[in-house]
Amino acid sequence: MTEPSGSPLDPTGPAPGLPDATDLPDMVPELRPMFPNAAPFLARFLPESAPSHAGLTQHFCDLHAFLKYLHEQAWFGYLHAALGEQQAFVLLFEGRAVTAAAASVTGEQALGELLSLYEQGAQLSAHPLPAQLAHVLSGIGSRAWKFNLTEDFTGLHARPGGAIFYVKGEITATMPATLPYEGAFPAPLRPQTLILPRSLAGWAHHQYALTLRGKDALNAITGIHQTFRAAHGQAGIAFMRALGEDISPAEYALRTDVALHDLETMVQEFLSGGLIREH
Repeated sequence: MTEPSGSPLDPTGPAPGLPDATDLPDMVPELRPMFPNAAPFLARFLPESAPSHAGLTQHFCDLHAFLKYLHEQAWFGYLHAALGEQQAFVLLFEGRAVTAAAASVTGEQALGELLSLYEQGAQLSAHPLPAQLAHVLSGIGSRAWKFNLTEDFTGLHARPGGAIFYVKGEITATMPATLPYEGAFPAPLRPQTLILPRSLAGWAHHQYALTLRGKDALNAITGIHQTFRAAHGQAGIAFMRALGEDISPAEYALRTDVALHDLETMVQEFLSGGLIREH
């Protein structure tokens, strides 16, 4: 973790080179942390939000179906799973898991931890957030970086005195949540989707070969192609072509920003239809 140099920014004072936030106090709300005593960085800076869904368990809610539903809704917010003292947190941006934290792991491993806890009987809740806040939080990972305020900085600036939320260089909110040192979590221009680790989604990391039937499905002069196109559309054709080029579903999901659960359905259909086989 990098401890930056320079003096901390005071959220009640002006940002360098930018309008004084104290001139517009009503436009700079102070958010309350939902998990003020949490150890993971992501959890520490999640704001209070009444859950839109609470008490979900695997006994009556399929988690993959729920994630698919949130993706279709282009939902913004975070998921929290708790089982005893174990907890996992996943931030969703446009219905896509983009950052996660659990105990001492982050990213894809933490997403896997949330699914694992859920399968063990954890209760899950979903807390909606404004899109702008979700974007600011999407850059929180396992380390903080040296803070450098620029006119287009979007992300979180944290230090012993509290945290400041920035969108394009403007202070949009503060929070009394802290780090023991000063650092920043810049938000990516477009948050990237997390892919489940191989141990939980081995199929997504495999490579597949096209069978003769699969190759015919890509040949526009065949009858199979017409049937395939009617069933899977241009998206299915593009995915099938990528599989034929030794691109794994996980890599394809990252390249095209397609939800992995949508690809899983197609992979299962391609396999059962004799269009592809595992290498």
